[in-house]
Amino acid sequence: MKRRTLQWHPAFQAALQVELMEDREFLVFQEEHNLSKKPLQMDTLIIKQRKDHVVRKSIGKLFRQYNIVEYKSPEDYISVNDFYKVTGYACVYQSDTRKVLEIPPEELTITLVCSHYPRELVAHLKERYQAAVWEEFQGIYYVKGLMFPMQILLTNRLSKEEYIWLGRLRGGLEITEIEPLAREYKSNQEDPLYQAVMDLIVRANAEQYEEVRKMCDALRELFADELEKREERGIERGIEQGREQGVLLNLVYQVRRKKNKGMAVEEIAEILEADEQLVQKMYQALALHPENTDTEIVELLKM
Repeated sequence: MKRRTLQWHPAFQAALQVELMEDREFLVFQEEHNLSKKPLQMDTLIIKQRKDHVVRKSIGKLFRQYNIVEYKSPEDYISVNDFYKVTGYACVYQSDTRKVLEIPPEELTITLVCSHYPRELVAHLKERYQAAVWEEFQGIYYVKGLMFPMQILLTNRLSKEEYIWLGRLRGGLEITEIEPLAREYKSNQEDPLYQAVMDLIVRANAEQYEEVRKMCDALRELFADELEKREERGIERGIEQGREQGVLLNLVYQVRRKKNKGMAVEEIAEILEADEQLVQKMYQALALHPENTDTEIVELLKM
């Protein structure tokens, strides 16, 4: 059985918005925010619409008006170079304005999200900048002494009660970890954000167990309805793309990445096992509107 590549970034984008749902009306999420006309993008830019608004969840306590988020999948890690890259993003974003100091530097923050504690990076920051690093909340480390306020989020150490989705955005989940997801998802299963996160978590875990044929009965029973629905919708086989918001967002994300690598439409469609006409439309929309987010591209396709 050929292992399908799991697209962690779109699921992270959705999980982040789900976790901050209580403050949704006060926040603007810009996925893959373009820093220039060339393909230079942040993973996520979160803008507070009111500077004085205090985000309720612990991951947002550090937030100011403009908040840059860099995410690494469970298999990846945050390196020293990643820190400088994201700091560069913050500097470019601050300076790429019509007026001097239109974006106050003190209104910028950086959030690095990963599954593994970045020991090499932390050691570098302490040695080079005498930065102070401490665990402010469970799984959330603050870094003081840098150009911009920064926090490091370790998804596997976040409070499982407070962060039902971000705390479980990985493979290898235990049954006890999956059950709260199923309960939460049941009452939100029509929401595209919840669909996108759940789809990734189901595949990251169900595929793993099915591949080695050790998937336990409890997990099968828990996911039976959801797996059947996803199979019917063609999410697993790439059939009937466009009927689900989560599928479209995921496909746009993949097409954008491959387009930026110089791949042709036919090649992208073949690799993704997607409808070539749909990929062609996405490719053209991305070429005409490179500054648009994935969500905005999806809306253009519906027009």
